[in-house]
Amino acid sequence: MKDDTLIDARGLGAALQRFADERDWNRHHTPRNLMLALVGEVGELAEIFQWLDDDAAARLRDDPARFAHLREEIADVLFYLTRLAMVTGVDLDEAARDKLAKNAIKYPAP
Repeated sequence: MKDDTLIDARGLGAALQRFADERDWNRHHTPRNLMLALVGEVGELAEIFQWLDDDAAARLRDDPARFAHLREEIADVLFYLTRLAMVTGVDLDEAARDKLAKNAIKYPAP
């Protein structure tokens, strides 16, 4: 691993691959299906914040049940995003590094 690695998803990717292999889900893990599942999970994540004001959203950690739900939905989003990157051949570290460089040019610091 490079010293300047931003995202090392190798362990997670391997675990997700094993999980899919054990259940014979690889045939279902097409880019389209994974993207649609990702959108669904982002919707579930959004539901947690729906109708909360900014202060209540910032205090989710103070409610153990709601915070556990938040963690689960963030994990689901991460899983589907990682799996989508895997099946499309996107290196998450490289993509993040490239996008950060582009954003630095597009949005220079004052």
